Amino acid sequence: MGRIFEKRKHKMFARYDKMAKAFTRIGKDIAMAVKSGGPDPATNPRLRQVMANAKGVNMPKDRVDAAIKRASDKDTAGYEEVVYEGYGPHGVAILVETATDNPTRTVANVRMYFNRGGGTLGNSGSLSFVFDRKGVFRLSKEAVANMEELELELIDSGLESIETDENEVVLYTAFADFGSMQKALEERNMPVVKAGLERIPNSFTELNDEQVDEILELVEKIEEDDDVQAVYHNLK
Repeated sequence: MGRIFEKRKHKMFARYDKMAKAFTRIGKDIAMAVKSGGPDPATNPRLRQVMANAKGVNMPKDRVDAAIKRASDKDTAGYEEVVYEGYGPHGVAILVETATDNPTRTVANVRMYFNRGGGTLGNSGSLSFVFDRKGVFRLSKEAVANMEELELELIDSGLESIETDENEVVLYTAFADFGSMQKALEERNMPVVKAGLERIPNSFTELNDEQVDEILELVEKIEEDDDVQAVYHNLK
């Protein structure tokens, strides 16, 4: 009985920890959106989308409002978006997106994770040939009545491809077409579960199970850092 309780407790704490990290990352996204486009979501499409993402992770509205208010304060320090690129063990490309108020601290931590994980931190732009930056919109499958019709409607808004899984319909656009697609979905009142600019690998590295575990352990360690917003890799 005691062992079962401990397992349940561990799962509960892991779930809360994951939720807390998601809220922290959304909070930083809100801060950067407000600093770049103002606190009014009606005139700030980036903020509108971040608020939709906050709803997708069940972030309470009062916390969202508080984050917008904090970011509106001129005396509040802003976050800087910094991208780090490198290779993990076995030649796997790893790209790390951060939002930081102290780049010196952040780069030192990221370099430490790479070094301890058997990898190497590279120069900015060194992985530009491995990843394409795409707009990615995730819709609830239940909200899409006709896939073919939706695809035809959105081609003029920059739709490049569309994928589905059990629960979601995923739309991909070029980086430059993110705003056009966001506007098109808003005009059609399509509820977006999550949207953002993501790094999509155009080539992959295939490893054995033991090597895969090494990479995933390194990625997990990087993701735990408070300054890290997202980690991408080209592990197959």
